[in-house]
Amino acid sequence: MHPPSYKPGAAPGTPAHGSAPKHGDLEYGFSQLLRDVHRSFTRALQSRIASHGVTMGQWLFLRALWHEDGITQRELSQRVGMMEPTTVTALNGMERRDLVQRVRNPHDRRKVNIFLTPKGRSLRDVLLPCAMEINQLAMRGLADDDLTRTMELMQRMIENLRELNAGGEEADGGSDPLTED
Repeated sequence: MHPPSYKPGAAPGTPAHGSAPKHGDLEYGFSQLLRDVHRSFTRALQSRIASHGVTMGQWLFLRALWHEDGITQRELSQRVGMMEPTTVTALNGMERRDLVQRVRNPHDRRKVNIFLTPKGRSLRDVLLPCAMEINQLAMRGLADDDLTRTMELMQRMIENLRELNAGGEEADGGSDPLTED
């Protein structure tokens, strides 16, 4: 069975109608389509959270800390899928905005734990509804069964790619910036 855009007789690797590849064409590529969906979600969310003075990078860290406050800086980097120097830069800005505070770990002085401030914690009730709204708008008109199956298929792809990359880190950290774990 071929995807709906498959055009019998079209040369492999060439657009079916002599035009540039577009969404749905085999030449466009599934990963490119997923990337475009992700970017669309990200742009929509960024436009909502920016009015609260939060960037997408900060959103990722806040979301991880709302899930588990007080984790080490290294754990936070891993959960968000960022390199540690990027995390340090983001945390510096978040600390200046009074969203987080760093606390030296009392059991291992080499480690630093990151805690939400009351201000950082309170953003949860403001920002999560923004993400939920974007998800609802994106899924408008789609059947629940289709959404469930799509999520199952995407999870399987993630598992397949994790197996392929076993032992290595994922390029994007495997995190969906729009949902809470």
